[in-house]
Amino acid sequence: MVDSSVVLNGQTIAYTIYAVVVILFMLAIGYMLTREGKAGVLKTSLFSALVVFLIILGVSLHIATNVTIPWVKIDLDRHNLTADKVVNIKVANHEFKLPEETITAKVGDLVLFDVVSYDLTYGFGIFRKDNTMVAQMQVVPGHRNDLLWKFEKPGEYTIRSTEYSGPSGHQMIIKNAIVITK
Repeated sequence: MVDSSVVLNGQTIAYTIYAVVVILFMLAIGYMLTREGKAGVLKTSLFSALVVFLIILGVSLHIATNVTIPWVKIDLDRHNLTADKVVNIKVANHEFKLPEETITAKVGDLVLFDVVSYDLTYGFGIFRKDNTMVAQMQVVPGHRNDLLWKFEKPGEYTIRSTEYSGPSGHQMIIKNAIVITK
């Protein structure tokens, strides 16, 4: 499984290049339509070829990046997977209640975070030491809220709410709540 920070960097580069190509396409069309002496002349075949090119490029980019998104394989194969560890977390009154002070697992373990909200909609996010997000989900009361995740790197991870749940929601942070060992 590819680390989400690598995916983010790769997708930022790929989609920036795609956006630049689209902008250049729009500028070229604008130039062709407004140039002096030949205003309004744009061959239908040229326009159609450029549109087809952009569609193929965009769809190819989506297909190529789809296989790098770390949670896709787990979600697609979820019915065949069994968690190595299940962590039941309760959320109420702007507070995460963990089953133990520190959640521990090993690199490569599949960890199922089963999170239940008893009052509001919250977010459940797992963050690295540098505050970049590893994974997250929305936690809605009265619904199943679980996240199956495979940690690829050892370290300490923070849990925090990633959803606005009122002015008290900013305090929903538990530093070093998850420790992943080799």
